[in-house]
Amino acid sequence: MTRRELAHWARQPVQVVVGLVFPVMLLLMFGYLVGGGREVEGGYVDYLVPGMLALTMAFGLEGTMLAVTQDLNKGVIDRFRSMPMANSAVLVGRSAADMLQSAVGLTVMIGVGYAIGWRPHGGVSGLLGAVGLLLLFRFAMLWIGIHLAMVAGKPELVQAVQILVWPIGFLSNAIATPESMPGWLGTVVEWNPMSQTATAVRDLFGGPGGEPGHVWAAVVWPLVLLGVFFPLAVRRFRGLSK
Repeated sequence: MTRRELAHWARQPVQVVVGLVFPVMLLLMFGYLVGGGREVEGGYVDYLVPGMLALTMAFGLEGTMLAVTQDLNKGVIDRFRSMPMANSAVLVGRSAADMLQSAVGLTVMIGVGYAIGWRPHGGVSGLLGAVGLLLLFRFAMLWIGIHLAMVAGKPELVQAVQILVWPIGFLSNAIATPESMPGWLGTVVEWNPMSQTATAVRDLFGGPGGEPGHVWAAVVWPLVLLGVFFPLAVRRFRGLSK
């Protein structure tokens, strides 16, 4: 199933390239067009890049969601059920392919960050720990997307669901500090799971905006989301045959 999804990359390279270029465009836009006037201790680029890495892990779910709904509507899932394979392979294969693409996207974003002057100061262990937290957050977001895709059921409804990712993504400290926001809004932003991941990643990178003690929250939040949406997705998938 994973090889099947990877084969789609070769047949649809434009979609893959767009998925990689879009977060790069956001990073450059906020870094050079929007972020110039923001005063962040330690430099805005060092604050922005870890936040954009976290934001990238929330974006791009529409590709997976569309693939799931298209398979459902074309009867592909029914054909898979007739084969000698575990039902879980359909969802796990799709998620494995998405995680591979997310790892590639992280590598590209880190390379662009280096190109614009960002540098991690937490050593190799900090870099690996930050990447691990980012991929864990992506894995949790991925299963939320898979569940919502099966609830939506149709590709045209995926776009409406995907719109919800934007306020969740930007209602975080990815591109701006909570201190620069109204008090009540800053409180909401600080409780956003993405903000917890971004803050923990900044701490592991040794950059501005990082606070010790947020790593545990960046681990617990994705595990809680996985604990809720993974069984919901599996149950929904099993119920498709009824």
